[in-house]
Amino acid sequence: MARALRILEPGLLSTVQDLGRIGYQHLGVSTSGALDPISLRAANALVGNEPNTGALEVAYVGPTFVVEADSVNLACAGADASIEVVAGESAAKGVRYPSMQSFRAHRGEVVRVGATSRSSVLYLAVEGGFDIEPVLGSVSTFIRGRIGGWQGRSLVAGDMLPLRRESASSRAEFRLTGLDLAQPSRFRVILGPQDAYFSERSISTFLEGEYLVKPATDRMAMHLDGPKLDHIAGHDIVSDGIALGSIQVPGHGQPIVLMVDRQTTGGYPKIATVISADLAALGRVRIGDKISFQKVTADEAQQLRRTLLQEIEAIPEMVQSAGRNSEDLTAHLLTSNLISGAVNAQLPQFVD
Repeated sequence: MARALRILEPGLLSTVQDLGRIGYQHLGVSTSGALDPISLRAANALVGNEPNTGALEVAYVGPTFVVEADSVNLACAGADASIEVVAGESAAKGVRYPSMQSFRAHRGEVVRVGATSRSSVLYLAVEGGFDIEPVLGSVSTFIRGRIGGWQGRSLVAGDMLPLRRESASSRAEFRLTGLDLAQPSRFRVILGPQDAYFSERSISTFLEGEYLVKPATDRMAMHLDGPKLDHIAGHDIVSDGIALGSIQVPGHGQPIVLMVDRQTTGGYPKIATVISADLAALGRVRIGDKISFQKVTADEAQQLRRTLLQEIEAIPEMVQSAGRNSEDLTAHLLTSNLISGAVNAQLPQFVD
């Protein structure tokens, strides 16, 4: 019998992602990976997986799926969303769970993940991970290259996403507290490498302005709308390498921030690059949000990176027991006296 999640509704954009396909950009292969790798690590920690285990990255609206295995331990981390487990496909209501907490579902039960808030993405991890063969060392989905993940694409209705485990372990449910997923007030950048293509006035405009995240934004690039940036040395350069977080400025003068599915080379001048410590927060930015930028030095960026790594290493320590697992809780309820008191309608007293 197949062990899988059977997709009823795929959501807006649901893809399998891990921490990325590292080491192949010189061959023109994008790194891909999670837009918010911190939340991915958190979801995996909640179900006892290794940090790089592939999970579902859910953008804006989540999927609905049926559990086709004896049982599964699941957890969502990142955005807030309505997460509900119902008894079957025809059931109307079920049990709701918060983000940042693991939960269990059984064969035939339906899991519904609703619209996200507070972040653009949510990660749904399953204990043991998905039974998917890596491509170039990663199960991350690169949609434009049609490689990795589940058949190189986002999920569609009818997909059977295979699981590595037939049944969940007996581990208790866990919650994760204390993880700071707030966006910085301004995203920190290092100028360059082609900031000489812009006047000092344009650089000041870039650092002082506010930019709206446009609907054209996707996993490849964040398109911004705000104060126009003028070039002083043309808007074409010899194509060179693109780093995650590079901010290109084409001829129209509006910045474009390159994200995880970016091209590996580009021919537009790059006014600045978002520092690595802010990249996960950048991945949480939603279409319609407004963002701005702040210049920092390389030394400051390195210190902020070290602080981030310390926070990442502390994620397992933030995982705490949420109490009994669902089987233990059911047994406890069936064997306990749940009535702590009663009122006698005929006597003006409380009977304990």
